[in-house]
Amino acid sequence: MYQFRNYPQNEMVMSMPMNQGNLQSQPMFNFEPYVYETLRSVIGKVLIVSTVRDTLRGKLMDVKPDHVVLNIGDETFFVHTCQIVSVMPD
Repeated sequence: MYQFRNYPQNEMVMSMPMNQGNLQSQPMFNFEPYVYETLRSVIGKVLIVSTVRDTLRGKLMDVKPDHVVLNIGDETFFVHTCQIVSVMPD
């Protein structure tokens, strides 16, 4: 009937089979409201963002529910929120 998949964040996500009448699929993503609101409060500040791959230092330009936009020098980086391990002001 329903399938459960275990994602890296150890959250259970329910998915429905595609052949159930006129149900439309909707995108699913992790949304952490406290992280989102905290990051929105420091837009325009220089931050050190640790991700699962690297550490970035740059000016926070924008925050969306699924990613942040960092300006580092002349480059713009889009970092998925689920990849962020820690954030601290510079």
